[in-house]
This record gives sequence, C-alpha cells and structure tokens, in this order.
Amino acid sequence: MQRIRLRYTKRGRLRFTSHRDFQRAFERALRRAEVPMAYSAGFTPHPKVSYANAAPTGTGSEAEYLEIALTTARDPERLRVLLDESMPTGLDIVDAVEARTSGLADRLTASVWEVRLVGVESAEAERAVAAFNAAEAVEVQRMTKNGVRTFDARPAVVQLETQSETADRPTDQPCAILRLVVRHVTPAVRPDDVLSGLRAVADLAPPVPAAVTRLAQGLFDEETSTVTDPLAPDREAATAPTEAETAAAATAPA
Repeated sequence: MQRIRLRYTKRGRLRFTSHRDFQRAFERALRRAEVPMAYSAGFTPHPKVSYANAAPTGTGSEAEYLEIALTTARDPERLRVLLDESMPTGLDIVDAVEARTSGLADRLTASVWEVRLVGVESAEAERAVAAFNAAEAVEVQRMTKNGVRTFDARPAVVQLETQSETADRPTDQPCAILRLVVRHVTPAVRPDDVLSGLRAVADLAPPVPAAVTRLAQGLFDEETSTVTDPLAPDREAATAPTEAETAAAATAPA
C-alpha cells in the first residue's frame, strides 16, 4: 500500500467552504481522477483519507494537509495534477510527496497567519500589537457547546507583528496587516482569539471582519523561531541512499 501526502489551498470565495464540503469535493475528485484508493473494512467502506488540522471555515489557507492510501503505486506529481484538475478553482492541490516517514500530524505544531484589518491605520495596529506583546496574560472568551470558556491566549502566540502595506489593497481605506505565529495548543488559539485579545488589551476593533489566511503550518523550530515544511522529511527520505546502496558503496573497490 502506498501513502501520498498532499498540500492544498483554500483561496478566494472558497475560503468559506466547510471542512465537510471539502471532503465531498475531494472524494468526487478521487473518483474523477480514477485514483486506486484503499478502502476501510466494514459494512460502509470509505476511502482511506486522513485530514490534519483543517483551518476554520471562513479563513483562507495556503497550507492544508491530508494523506491518502493507494492500492497501486502512482507517481505523486502526476497524481497531484490529475486531482488538481478535478477540484474547483480555489481548492488547489499544490504539492504531493510519497509518505516515507511517520507522524505527519505530529509535525503540525504551529501555524503562520496573515490578518488584514481593513479600515485600521498601521499606527493603531502597531500600538495594539505592542500592548499585546507586553502583556503577561491576555484572557479571551469563546462560546463553546458547553457555554462560554475563558482562557489565556498569550502563551500560544510566539510572534505577533505588523507588516508593511502592499499595493494590492482591496479598497482606498487604510489596511493594517498583521503576521502571527501561533503554537497548536489545547485549547486551540485561533486568529480570532488573538483579535479578541487585541480588543481586550488595546481596544482595537476593526470596522469590518478581518481577512485571515494561513500562510504555513508545520513543526516550530525553537532555534530559528520559524515554521518548517512538514513534507520536507519525506522529500529527504526519498533522496537518501538505501541501506543496500550504502553497503554497496562501502564495499566497492577504490
């Protein structure tokens, strides 16, 4: 059985696609592309697809991940192209590798987010970010199925800073851009929790809903404070020599 790991996006209007909607679209794409999927056992077999840490509905993403199991080996790049052609524009399959290591979900320990605050001046955002970063604790509230939950959002935020405005501003209004790196902890701290924290510590209240995009997710490197590519270990394993090749090289005559 071959396992393939895929990275996909949620762009434009498709950011409002729920995770269940994406699952249905992806399973249709598997059938259209005639992918030789492995199926679960039991009375209601379903394709063996594992989803990892999907972004909330309404947020864009450049870094969503899943893994599929095949009964027949396929070239990962060719498979990626076929699936991408079968998916709606905006739900794009942008990367594929053969799984050669274990624990993809374990390597998704942090996310990099971009938050666009239309109608907010950069100076106002900088003041709020400084107040958030200086705070020892930032308590926020979230409605859950068990009622309102209060928790400290500050420890999960590794980095929060403002970015320079870009030329692709959607309107003539000011637009502050935030970049944040958030650890995946329990309870999960989402970008809207950070916005609630900015409101709590600095009374920052954007006039319109923020546009949120996940730029990356992967293993957080403590030394460099960066989020690394979770598919990199599989690529490295694919190019590494096998034990037989290493042994043959060691015994080859000089």
